Amino acid sequence: MPLNGGSGTMEWTRHRQKTALVVAAVVVVVAGLVVGAIFALTGRTTPANQTASTATPSPSLPLVSPFTGEPVSRLKPVLAVKIDNIVYARPQTGLTRADIIYALPVEGGLSRLMAIFSTHLPRVVGPVRSAREDDIELLRQFGRPAFAYSGATNTLLPYIHRTARIVDLYAGIAGGYFRGTNRIAPYNLYAYPKQLLAQAPKASIAHDIGFRFGPAPAGGKATRSASVSYPMTSFRFSWSPAKGRWLVSMDGAPAVTTDGGRLSAATVVIQYTTVRTSRFIEYGSRPPYAESTGSGTALVLRDGKAWTAHWSRPDANGGTTFTTASGQPMTFASGQVWVVLAAR
Repeated sequence: MPLNGGSGTMEWTRHRQKTALVVAAVVVVVAGLVVGAIFALTGRTTPANQTASTATPSPSLPLVSPFTGEPVSRLKPVLAVKIDNIVYARPQTGLTRADIIYALPVEGGLSRLMAIFSTHLPRVVGPVRSAREDDIELLRQFGRPAFAYSGATNTLLPYIHRTARIVDLYAGIAGGYFRGTNRIAPYNLYAYPKQLLAQAPKASIAHDIGFRFGPAPAGGKATRSASVSYPMTSFRFSWSPAKGRWLVSMDGAPAVTTDGGRLSAATVVIQYTTVRTSRFIEYGSRPPYAESTGSGTALVLRDGKAWTAHWSRPDANGGTTFTTASGQPMTFASGQVWVVLAAR
């Protein structure tokens, strides 16, 4: 091929242009085949940048309290407070802000309450009273909650101090307690929950304890009220269609608080269990010990109906599951839950 000369140069130029066009066409075809193969392997029909620009992220599930089933912005530490329930201690303070209220038998046929706070804290709570042995087993399902109480017997108190399953806020060593002036001791010990939790930075955060919330299960019997009694204490839960809650009465009188009005619950559980005697002596006798582990029957109240249910808690470190007679989850209504531990 000549390096110069008019016709030779033109021939060489046309040949070079044709070659370039052929190469470019081959590159385009190969690139198209590669992209098509990638789409076929990944199952995509549009380029990734187009997919990213048009895709809508799926909404995340709302965070709810494992204790009440209500929406929360975050899960908070657990504070358990032992509350007196003798007539001289009523009306109590701060209980309408509790997530869960347990009723337990004590000596003399009386009762005391265990108020569980996490979602909300009242400004003041009380009257605060002494602990019993069965409190420790009950509280283990909450991990390591902060536990506020006024004291215990000389034999039980060292046992409580030794356990690693609570943050010990015994009134004899912790701050945040005060004596009210409108009642005589021992019915006038109150506490500031925020100050209590400030002393418990390692208290467990609220977590699943077995409760399930949602629409009511099938069945249930329309019920206007239900009662449960200890030898010297009675509880009655009456359905209020207007409020959509179970109104609480104790010893024949409406249960009210000093700061939040009438006590009421979205769900009530009357949990039948073994009640034996404690290993520790209280006021010259051994108080009752209500077992919160094991299994048994329960009466569950919600939405104006009652269900016969089964409860199970094989291990004290775990929570309690509730199922219907057909074996389905016994779902609770969202809101405050009352659990009354009663003898079988």
